[in-house]
Amino acid sequence: MASSLAPRLDDRLVRRAIFISALLAITLIAGTTGFVFIEGYSVFDAFYMALITITTVGYQEIHPLSQAGRVFNSFLIFFGVAAIFVAAGAMTQSIIELELQDRYGKRRKKKMIDNLHDHFIVCGFGRVGRNASTELQRLQAPVIVIDHNEERVERAMQLGMLAVVADATLDATLHAAGVMRAKGLIASLASDAENLFIILSAKSLNPSLTVVTRASEEEAEIKLRRAGADIVFTPYAIVGHRIAQALVKPHLVEFLNIATSDVGPEVMMEQMLLAPKSNLASKTFGEIQQRSPAGVIPLAIRRAGGQMEFNPVPSTLVSAGDYLIAIGEKPGLEKLEHLLGGG
Repeated sequence: MASSLAPRLDDRLVRRAIFISALLAITLIAGTTGFVFIEGYSVFDAFYMALITITTVGYQEIHPLSQAGRVFNSFLIFFGVAAIFVAAGAMTQSIIELELQDRYGKRRKKKMIDNLHDHFIVCGFGRVGRNASTELQRLQAPVIVIDHNEERVERAMQLGMLAVVADATLDATLHAAGVMRAKGLIASLASDAENLFIILSAKSLNPSLTVVTRASEEEAEIKLRRAGADIVFTPYAIVGHRIAQALVKPHLVEFLNIATSDVGPEVMMEQMLLAPKSNLASKTFGEIQQRSPAGVIPLAIRRAGGQMEFNPVPSTLVSAGDYLIAIGEKPGLEKLEHLLGGG
């Protein structure tokens, strides 16, 4: 997450730069004006004389100064040199603060990453990675973004995400992102080859990690699955399928959009684990339907072994470790999740 120290420091640096510029400008303008009116210099000669005076370069006078001119120049030397020293000190302080900010930010970011557990790693903050990260953030899931592009990382930090500039294909980068403690990883780089490399590295470091990726080419899907990807999306195939459905079955598509996004009513689909400690463990699907809060509809059971059963008959037994797929309003889903004891 972006530190609140950075905006405050940036504001101070901007104000300090304005102060330095204004101080030097006022000193030069005052010196130029004085030489024009006291010694009758041209504007350029007066500006040049004021500049070499306050910078103490040691050049000789452009024209011999009168007594009044020397008195004025004495004050200009005093105030001009003081202004230069103040400006140099302020710039030095700014450089030191920027260096400290960078070191403090890196240490703070490393500490935050080290404290992450069961988090999600998003490799790549392009269009796919950005939308995936935003959705994880909306679901209040801990997420860390990795991208080699500084502008993208800065954009992720501005959105309140924890993000680092690094090469996600390197084992060291995944180690630093806490891949051993992570719950899932999204490989969303532009190249299928890069995503393949990330999947191989991530799965070798953490075999239990759930890895989701996208395939730019349909032929790459099989290779990505062989590398260890648990789920592979082919955006062009998905979009084409949804477009065709929108023409033939528009109401179904509208329902799916409401159920799978935050657009429209507070209706969503959710997966809920049936914990062994729950009173509903080893009950039938019909009994769970009866105990479900109003406005919540159980749709399917995802078995611990991986099988998916859609719209099971009421007598179907639901065991601990199974997942219940349900649709409904968020408060009702939260109540059902509490009953199931999955947390």
